[in-house]
Order: sequence, then C-alpha cells, then structure tokens
Amino acid sequence: MEVGASASVGAVGDSYDNAMAESVIGLCKTECVRGDGPFKTVGHLELATCDWVDYYNRHRVHSSIRHATPIEHENQCHHDQPQGQPAMR
Repeated sequence: MEVGASASVGAVGDSYDNAMAESVIGLCKTECVRGDGPFKTVGHLELATCDWVDYYNRHRVHSSIRHATPIEHENQCHHDQPQGQPAMR
C-alpha cells in the first residue's frame, strides 16, 4: 500500500545514522530494563529510565572520552580553556 511516506534514515539500506541510537537503546535495555526489572508499573519503568539516562549522561565512564565520566570531561575542557575563551566542542 502506497502511503507517500519517506524513510527517516539515509539512503535505502543505509542504517548507519541509527546505529548510535540503537546502541544506546541496547545499553538501556541491558543495564536498566533487564538489570533492574521487572517493574511493577509503567511509572516505575519511567522513573528507572530517567535515573539511567542521568547516570549515562553524567556519571558513566565513556571510552570515547578517554574513560572519563562526562562530568569529568566537561570540567577538564573548562579547566583547559584560557580565561574568557569559550570551550571548543
């Protein structure tokens, strides 16, 4: 059935732009949903997911930033900048 919708990814068969999101979703399922579940209600799952996102974005060690936490990396970036210069990202 033709609905006139277009794909939200790159070229046909090219899903590389979704790989990072799928990787993070997989980590969330492994570390949060399967690790902390089962959950009694959807509300409990939502709260656990919020806690996991905060942990992932602020406290989890990331190999892409030399095995530092995002907070440590951000603090180091600000520390390394000359006074009055914006941090390069």
